[in-house]
Amino acid sequence: MQNSESVKLFEKAKQFFPGGVNSPVRAFRSVGGTPVFIDKGKGSHVWDADGNEYIDYCASWGPLILGHANDKVLSSVEKTMRNGTSFGAPTRLENELAELILTFNSYIEKIRFVSSGTEAVMSAIRLARGYTGRTKILKFEGCYHGHSDSLLVKAGSGLVTFGNTSSAGVPESVVNDTIVVSLNNKEAVEEAFKQFPDEIACIIIEPIPANNGLLLQDKAYLQFLRDICTKNKTLLIFDEVISGFRVCFCGAAGYYSIKPDIITYGKIIGGGFPVGAYGASKEIMSSISPEGNVYQAGTLSGNPVAMAAGIAQLTECLKPNFYSDLEYKTQVLIKGLTKNTKHNFKIFTVGSIFWLAFTDKEHIKSAEDIDADSMKHFKVLYHALLENGVYSGPSGYEVGFMSEAHTMEDIEKTIVAFDKAFAKL
Repeated sequence: MQNSESVKLFEKAKQFFPGGVNSPVRAFRSVGGTPVFIDKGKGSHVWDADGNEYIDYCASWGPLILGHANDKVLSSVEKTMRNGTSFGAPTRLENELAELILTFNSYIEKIRFVSSGTEAVMSAIRLARGYTGRTKILKFEGCYHGHSDSLLVKAGSGLVTFGNTSSAGVPESVVNDTIVVSLNNKEAVEEAFKQFPDEIACIIIEPIPANNGLLLQDKAYLQFLRDICTKNKTLLIFDEVISGFRVCFCGAAGYYSIKPDIITYGKIIGGGFPVGAYGASKEIMSSISPEGNVYQAGTLSGNPVAMAAGIAQLTECLKPNFYSDLEYKTQVLIKGLTKNTKHNFKIFTVGSIFWLAFTDKEHIKSAEDIDADSMKHFKVLYHALLENGVYSGPSGYEVGFMSEAHTMEDIEKTIVAFDKAFAKL
């Protein structure tokens, strides 16, 4: 595989950006080597700056559920851009996308568009605090909710701990109200409510944790969180920036038939453009300014180009059998990848999301269950896959995504590529 152009571009990028990138995982620190600089994408394939072609299972970290440069999305965006790209004022496209979402998603009654998943979660936390009048929040080790200060925390050594900052520049005072517990641990959640009665504004969780491996939780555990929040008058937030509109149109809330109090969305709504959103009942959302006293604003919120892309993409997601077809292709891929391997290797999956793990465990439900040493195997596998024309997220902790654009031929080629890659392990 030729990569001289990517090497040249990366060396130049180091002059402009910290680490040569605009988001840390892109630097290939987890897998080593030079980042692949992507020039273009179409359907299920991408091409890098050296002309190498790959079958892509990163899909821009999930939002490209229709594949790259989908014709219907591009047509909608082009038509909209000719009328202007940003107004900082209301447009009919905001109404159209909101109506499309709310008509087919019974888990929220009102929605507010923002520009990213991080912004959506940050706003949802503020809403929960404003609505309940409480300050403490509870999150889980192994769930990622964007890079806002109060959520850049990691657990300490106890059953229930206040968060320790996981980034320089985040003062201890900011995370003193963030409680961190392990996933899949009812005792820790119950203990948190015993220690801090009437103080916890919300529990926030990725109902399908997909930022630190794929840490699938039992429905019973999610229902437990719903019940304990109701009992303690605490709001339950589902962070569905990844799972929303991905596992089904109503996201994990619909997949598990559990109704949280607030849901955050991102990625897929924008069809490849920067979008986030949060939604809840009419009562809870009435706390948001200008209707209520919880302030949140953004010039690019409801940007017409992003709204147009979202309308086009989510309309396609409503086609009959859209999600079942995605899941079927994912299962075909997984069966093909696992039938011949003799390694301690498993693929965990839900819907069209999958995660490659070097483990002999049947279930991995918490961050503590992941063997960090296994990542050395992923590093070898990753570069072998690149050599054989398969691109995915450059970290063993990242998940992969199937898109509508992936064909059976793509899947067959991917299985062959994996067989060749495994030979190098």
